[in-house]
Amino acid sequence: MTSELIRKYNVAAPRYTSYPTVPYWETDKWNREQWFKSVKKSYSESADDGISLYVHLPFCESLCTYCGCNTRITKNHGVEDPYINAVLKEWKMYCDVLGCKPTIKEIHLGGGTPTFFTAENLKRLLDGIISNSTLSVDAEFSFEAHPANTNDDHLKTLYNLGFRRLSLGIQDFDPRVQEIINRKQSIEQVAHITDYARKLGYTSINFDLIYGLPLQQLHSVENTINEVIKLMPDRIAYYSYAHVPWIKPGQRKFTEADLPADAEKRALYERGCELLVKAGYEDIGMDHFALQTDSLYHALQSGTLHRNFMGYTHQYTKLSIGIGVSSISDSWYAFAQNIKKLELYLEKIERGEFPLMKGHVLTQNDLECKKEILNVMCKGYTELTTIHSDLVDRLAPLQADNLVKFNYKKLYVTSLGKSFLRNICMAFDERLWNKPATEETFSKAV
Repeated sequence: MTSELIRKYNVAAPRYTSYPTVPYWETDKWNREQWFKSVKKSYSESADDGISLYVHLPFCESLCTYCGCNTRITKNHGVEDPYINAVLKEWKMYCDVLGCKPTIKEIHLGGGTPTFFTAENLKRLLDGIISNSTLSVDAEFSFEAHPANTNDDHLKTLYNLGFRRLSLGIQDFDPRVQEIINRKQSIEQVAHITDYARKLGYTSINFDLIYGLPLQQLHSVENTINEVIKLMPDRIAYYSYAHVPWIKPGQRKFTEADLPADAEKRALYERGCELLVKAGYEDIGMDHFALQTDSLYHALQSGTLHRNFMGYTHQYTKLSIGIGVSSISDSWYAFAQNIKKLELYLEKIERGEFPLMKGHVLTQNDLECKKEILNVMCKGYTELTTIHSDLVDRLAPLQADNLVKFNYKKLYVTSLGKSFLRNICMAFDERLWNKPATEETFSKAV
């Protein structure tokens, strides 16, 4: 891969966990009535398939300075009970909107740090959700965990509740990098959790790794990935660090001078990918790798891969509901996001009000763009249903650089283009072209 391509395509670019991306939501044209109408429509069209339920658990005992998530830092575990009460009440409110005990196909606990909560409280949370639900026969449960505070009781309790998927936030094993990003866990802790989870019967374990972190160097990435390969997680998410200190002030603990430069950062990515592929991992697409035994790889092969706010998934549900502070929901026809401030979220729930902050109703053009972008990210090709001169002009340089091939009927992503998926998706992003992104809208593509 040439440095010229890296320089050319290292621009501010969305990660496309939704379309339209959040900065382009037309919140002034959205209201709650439209949202609930779209939720009921989506569920009526796909009740047999079930829904995905995301639960945001925002608490962390310490701030990881690289983190871009909505978190609340505290060592006061007295916050657990009232928060669980609020989340369960919000779920009951959605059940009332749907007028039934919805069929659940997926539950994912994210954060924050879900394992901030005691195993007992996580059981109370899940029991409360399941009591107001019907579980699909192929329901899958997953949760995110910090290796430094996840214990055997967490793993056993969640396994007994039906969890079979676990995602561990590793990021980097280098002590210097861990110190500056304030994310400390040892190889021994990660190995114990991985081994014990497998002993219990967890069938898919994911490790999150990040390249482009402050003080990160080629040898530290190599050492981290070599240690990861010894444990052979089923999936690996190898994310680009997004430096957005204007959004996340915690990132001001370090400066741009501490970060790998563009070419250095790309070298970290390429070396990491090389090591993972050599170890038997398949490149699924944007940031994700999986062993051939994992369902994510099977979904890629069968053409059923999907991408949502959580990243890639092997299961598609038309309706995804997010509960908890700052959670985002997707009915396919519309989006909605909860309030980001914890105290206001709790107040709204206490009053019996949905804690919605903003949303977007997709136009017909949005739906067409959404479909094409999902095809590019998940299948590596798309039918060019809407051809116009502007799109052809946008695709021309991508084709000249051998990132795509297209013939006015179908577009294919090349093997080289797979490393520039964000840039390829941008060609189909009509809202972005109507209002170009700035450096302070999205992180850079590389």
